[in-house]
Amino acid sequence: MRQTILARRYAKALFSLGREQDKYEAYNQALSAIAALYEESPEIGDALVNPLYPLEARQKIMTKIAELAQADKILAAFLSLLVEKHRAGILPDIAQEMQVMVDSEQGISHGSVVSAVELDADLLEKIQATLEKITGNRVILETEVDSSIIGGIIAKVGDLVLDGSIKTQLNGLKESIKGRD
Repeated sequence: MRQTILARRYAKALFSLGREQDKYEAYNQALSAIAALYEESPEIGDALVNPLYPLEARQKIMTKIAELAQADKILAAFLSLLVEKHRAGILPDIAQEMQVMVDSEQGISHGSVVSAVELDADLLEKIQATLEKITGNRVILETEVDSSIIGGIIAKVGDLVLDGSIKTQLNGLKESIKGRD
Protein backbone atom coordinates (compact mmCIF):
# COMPACT_ATOMS: atom_id res chain seq x y z
CA MET A 1 0.00 0.00 0.00
CA ARG A 2 2.76 2.43 0.92
CA GLN A 3 4.52 1.85 -2.41
CA THR A 4 1.36 2.87 -4.26
CA ILE A 5 1.06 6.07 -2.24
CA LEU A 6 4.72 6.92 -2.85
CA ALA A 7 4.42 6.05 -6.52
CA ARG A 8 1.34 8.26 -6.86
CA ARG A 9 3.16 11.19 -5.22
CA TYR A 10 6.16 10.90 -7.52
CA ALA A 11 3.93 10.43 -10.57
CA LYS A 12 1.84 13.44 -9.61
CA ALA A 13 4.95 15.60 -9.28
CA LEU A 14 6.29 14.53 -12.67
CA PHE A 15 2.86 14.83 -14.28
CA SER A 16 2.49 18.39 -12.95
CA LEU A 17 5.90 19.37 -14.31
CA GLY A 18 5.12 17.67 -17.60
CA ARG A 19 1.77 19.41 -17.94
CA GLU A 20 3.37 22.81 -17.35
CA GLN A 21 5.82 22.09 -20.18
CA ASP A 22 3.23 20.19 -22.29
CA LYS A 23 5.49 17.12 -22.13
CA TYR A 24 3.47 14.81 -19.90
CA GLU A 25 2.80 12.38 -22.77
CA ALA A 26 6.52 12.16 -23.58
CA TYR A 27 7.32 11.60 -19.90
CA ASN A 28 4.66 8.92 -19.73
CA GLN A 29 6.09 7.12 -22.77
CA ALA A 30 9.62 7.30 -21.39
CA LEU A 31 8.55 5.97 -17.97
CA SER A 32 6.58 3.16 -19.63
CA ALA A 33 9.64 2.20 -21.69
CA ILE A 34 11.87 2.19 -18.61
CA ALA A 35 9.30 0.15 -16.66
CA ALA A 36 9.25 -2.33 -19.55
CA LEU A 37 13.04 -2.48 -19.30
CA TYR A 38 12.70 -3.37 -15.62
CA GLU A 39 10.30 -6.17 -16.61
CA GLU A 40 12.50 -7.52 -19.42
CA SER A 41 15.77 -7.30 -17.49
CA PRO A 42 15.26 -7.66 -13.73
CA GLU A 43 19.01 -7.32 -13.22
CA ILE A 44 18.79 -3.65 -14.26
CA GLY A 45 16.23 -2.94 -11.56
CA ASP A 46 18.41 -4.84 -9.10
CA ALA A 47 21.48 -2.82 -10.07
CA LEU A 48 19.57 0.40 -9.40
CA VAL A 49 18.31 -0.58 -5.93
CA ASN A 50 21.01 -2.87 -4.57
CA PRO A 51 22.86 -1.03 -1.77
CA LEU A 52 25.97 -3.14 -2.46
CA TYR A 53 26.58 -0.99 -5.54
CA PRO A 54 27.90 2.50 -4.77
CA LEU A 55 25.48 5.37 -5.31
CA GLU A 56 27.71 6.80 -8.06
CA ALA A 57 27.49 3.52 -10.03
CA ARG A 58 23.70 3.43 -9.67
CA GLN A 59 23.52 7.07 -10.77
CA LYS A 60 25.61 6.27 -13.87
CA ILE A 61 23.31 3.39 -14.77
CA MET A 62 20.24 5.61 -14.42
CA THR A 63 21.93 8.37 -16.44
CA LYS A 64 22.56 5.88 -19.25
CA ILE A 65 18.94 4.70 -19.08
CA ALA A 66 17.80 8.33 -19.25
CA GLU A 67 19.96 8.87 -22.34
CA LEU A 68 18.52 5.77 -24.01
CA ALA A 69 14.99 6.99 -23.20
CA GLN A 70 15.93 10.39 -24.71
CA ALA A 71 14.94 12.10 -21.49
CA ASP A 72 15.09 15.88 -21.21
CA LYS A 73 16.73 17.60 -18.22
CA ILE A 74 13.62 17.45 -16.04
CA LEU A 75 13.00 13.73 -16.59
CA ALA A 76 16.71 12.93 -16.22
CA ALA A 77 16.79 14.84 -12.92
CA PHE A 78 13.63 13.01 -11.81
CA LEU A 79 15.19 9.62 -12.56
CA SER A 80 18.39 10.64 -10.78
CA LEU A 81 16.34 11.74 -7.77
CA LEU A 82 14.70 8.30 -7.64
CA VAL A 83 18.11 6.66 -7.32
CA GLU A 84 19.31 9.23 -4.80
CA LYS A 85 16.22 8.78 -2.59
CA HIS A 86 16.35 4.96 -2.90
CA ARG A 87 13.06 4.91 -4.83
CA ALA A 88 14.26 3.45 -8.14
CA GLY A 89 12.56 0.17 -7.23
CA ILE A 90 9.10 1.72 -7.46
CA LEU A 91 9.65 3.15 -10.94
CA PRO A 92 7.26 0.61 -12.56
CA ASP A 93 4.58 1.66 -10.03
CA ILE A 94 5.27 5.31 -10.81
CA ALA A 95 4.90 4.57 -14.52
CA GLN A 96 1.57 2.87 -13.87
CA GLU A 97 0.28 5.80 -11.80
CA MET A 98 1.51 8.23 -14.45
CA GLN A 99 -0.45 6.31 -17.10
CA VAL A 100 -3.61 6.63 -15.01
CA MET A 101 -3.09 10.40 -14.75
CA VAL A 102 -2.41 10.80 -18.47
CA ASP A 103 -5.49 8.73 -19.32
CA SER A 104 -7.60 10.83 -16.98
CA GLU A 105 -6.27 14.04 -18.56
CA GLN A 106 -7.17 12.70 -22.00
CA GLY A 107 -10.65 11.51 -20.95
CA ILE A 108 -9.84 7.82 -21.20
CA SER A 109 -11.23 5.26 -18.77
CA HIS A 110 -10.19 1.62 -18.45
CA GLY A 111 -12.78 -1.03 -17.84
CA SER A 112 -13.45 -4.72 -17.97
CA VAL A 113 -16.19 -6.95 -19.28
CA VAL A 114 -16.70 -10.40 -17.79
CA SER A 115 -18.88 -12.80 -19.73
CA ALA A 116 -19.74 -16.48 -19.58
CA VAL A 117 -18.63 -17.01 -23.19
CA GLU A 118 -16.27 -15.26 -25.58
CA LEU A 119 -17.91 -12.12 -26.99
CA ASP A 120 -17.78 -11.35 -30.70
CA ALA A 121 -16.30 -8.06 -31.91
CA ASP A 122 -19.66 -6.45 -32.82
CA LEU A 123 -21.19 -7.07 -29.40
CA LEU A 124 -18.03 -5.86 -27.66
CA GLU A 125 -18.11 -2.69 -29.77
CA LYS A 126 -21.75 -2.06 -28.76
CA ILE A 127 -20.90 -2.58 -25.08
CA GLN A 128 -17.96 -0.20 -25.40
CA ALA A 129 -20.14 2.45 -27.10
CA THR A 130 -22.77 2.15 -24.36
CA LEU A 131 -20.17 2.48 -21.60
CA GLU A 132 -18.66 5.50 -23.35
CA LYS A 133 -22.10 7.11 -23.50
CA ILE A 134 -22.73 6.42 -19.79
CA THR A 135 -19.31 7.60 -18.56
CA GLY A 136 -18.74 10.40 -21.05
CA ASN A 137 -15.18 9.15 -21.54
CA ARG A 138 -13.46 7.04 -24.14
CA VAL A 139 -13.38 3.51 -22.71
CA ILE A 140 -10.68 0.89 -23.26
CA LEU A 141 -11.99 -2.54 -22.33
CA GLU A 142 -10.34 -5.75 -21.26
CA THR A 143 -12.37 -8.91 -21.62
CA GLU A 144 -12.48 -11.96 -19.41
CA VAL A 145 -14.42 -15.20 -19.68
CA ASP A 146 -15.85 -16.64 -16.46
CA SER A 147 -18.31 -19.48 -16.92
CA SER A 148 -19.40 -19.25 -13.27
CA ILE A 149 -21.62 -16.23 -14.06
CA ILE A 150 -23.75 -18.62 -16.17
CA GLY A 151 -24.77 -15.95 -18.71
CA GLY A 152 -24.98 -12.21 -19.29
CA ILE A 153 -22.12 -9.80 -18.59
CA ILE A 154 -20.55 -7.80 -15.80
CA ALA A 155 -19.11 -4.48 -16.99
CA LYS A 156 -16.86 -2.33 -14.78
CA VAL A 157 -15.50 1.12 -15.56
CA GLY A 158 -13.96 2.93 -12.61
CA ASP A 159 -16.53 2.88 -9.80
CA LEU A 160 -19.38 2.00 -12.16
CA VAL A 161 -20.42 -1.67 -12.08
CA LEU A 162 -23.18 -2.97 -14.32
CA ASP A 163 -23.97 -6.54 -13.33
CA GLY A 164 -26.35 -8.26 -15.73
CA SER A 165 -25.18 -11.78 -14.99
CA ILE A 166 -27.64 -14.60 -14.57
CA LYS A 167 -25.82 -15.68 -11.41
CA THR A 168 -26.59 -12.31 -9.78
CA GLN A 169 -30.20 -12.42 -10.95
CA LEU A 170 -30.64 -15.92 -9.53
CA ASN A 171 -29.10 -14.82 -6.21
CA GLY A 172 -31.49 -11.86 -6.14
CA LEU A 173 -34.45 -14.18 -6.79
CA LYS A 174 -33.23 -16.52 -4.05
CA GLU A 175 -33.02 -13.63 -1.54
CA SER A 176 -36.47 -12.44 -2.61
CA ILE A 177 -37.95 -15.87 -1.97
CA LYS A 178 -36.17 -16.10 1.41
CA GLY A 179 -37.60 -12.71 2.38
CA ARG A 180 -41.16 -13.97 1.95
CA ASP A 181 -40.71 -16.75 4.50
